[in-house]
Amino acid sequence: MKISNLRQSGRLWWREEIRSLLVLALVVCSLRSSLADWNDVPTGSMKPTILEGDRVVVNKLAYDLKVPFTTWHLAQWGDPRRGEIVVFYSPRDGQRLVKRVVGLPGDQIELRNNVLVLNGHPVSYEPLEEFRLRDLAAADRADHLYAQEQLPGGPHAVATWPAVSARRDFGPYQVPSGHYFMMGDNRDNSFDSRYFGPVDRQRILGRATAVALSFDHQSSWMPRWHRWFTSLAG
Repeated sequence: MKISNLRQSGRLWWREEIRSLLVLALVVCSLRSSLADWNDVPTGSMKPTILEGDRVVVNKLAYDLKVPFTTWHLAQWGDPRRGEIVVFYSPRDGQRLVKRVVGLPGDQIELRNNVLVLNGHPVSYEPLEEFRLRDLAAADRADHLYAQEQLPGGPHAVATWPAVSARRDFGPYQVPSGHYFMMGDNRDNSFDSRYFGPVDRQRILGRATAVALSFDHQSSWMPRWHRWFTSLAG
């Protein structure tokens, strides 16, 4: 009698509690997979725009709608634009990466001593405002050079690291149809399309729009409160 009651209680618990929680969890995970997500940034390849310890918001509806947990497209209403920061699966090993779109399909990309040449025209560079460097460690500010790259579609900050060996010359290279050329803003410390090639449109998950949370890994992961809920535009 006790065993029968236990089984009945178990079935009731499953039907009224656990099953509904599992359905809710599935719905929430599906929405996160299809609509919006966040991405932890463990490296400095996008400095000074994105720092180690930032958690960036990813708008997965920026360009299309995908089947949850896949890269299969159900509908598409846009494509990444030059200058946007996107999250994608690396063609090298499938790892999720955060980089900036530098080249569109058909563009000719070249790098000459870290000067970007787009379709035969060198991009211009201007001094970067000091306040853009306020969150960088003292060593980063001393070892790197910073500028604002006047990339058509959106000026943005870039960094170079003269003391290290890096791929400062590249191309010319024409981006194939249906692909995008990605680069990190920290040009001398970024594993990007210069090394693994262009990224297929199908591998792009969405656009990174803002820093949701930020923690300083060099200061016992203390919050960088002023970076919370800040836009990545510019």
